[in-house]
Amino acid sequence: MKDYSSKILKFVISRGYRVRTIFWRSRGMYEIQQQQIRKLRHEGYGYTRIAKSLNLSVNTVKSYCRRHKLGGNKVLLSHSVEVDCRNCQKSISQLPGRKKRVFCSDTCRINWWNSHPEMVKRKALYSYTCACCGKSFVSYGNRNRKYCSHTCYVSARFRRQQL
Repeated sequence: MKDYSSKILKFVISRGYRVRTIFWRSRGMYEIQQQQIRKLRHEGYGYTRIAKSLNLSVNTVKSYCRRHKLGGNKVLLSHSVEVDCRNCQKSISQLPGRKKRVFCSDTCRINWWNSHPEMVKRKALYSYTCACCGKSFVSYGNRNRKYCSHTCYVSARFRRQQL
């Protein structure tokens, strides 16, 4: 059986008909449209651009691509770089133009930081002298702290009330 689809396409375009109406069958798209979608997707075209070039609905192209594992951003996936997770050494695909990924999941991130507390860059360190006992102490992240411990806080508070 001969493939008449290209001849039909030329005829339809020459008559000025909408290609979408002619090529849409009850069972789905014609094989030509499916091949063109696959080809354009592998070249890195997005759903909207493919839909406009084939005169199809964006949702039609999108659903076809997702059903046939052509979903996602092909342009970025073709240029992705593989790196290893810091915690479990599982490979992670790095997408260009996106934030650098270091961990594969939140669980790995939490486990790694809990096992490497010395790597935390503590920038908000404040040195004070305790208002109760006069001992010097370092506070992390709280610049309004007055006491070195809860014990000093309680003793200073209740001493004031008894006076």
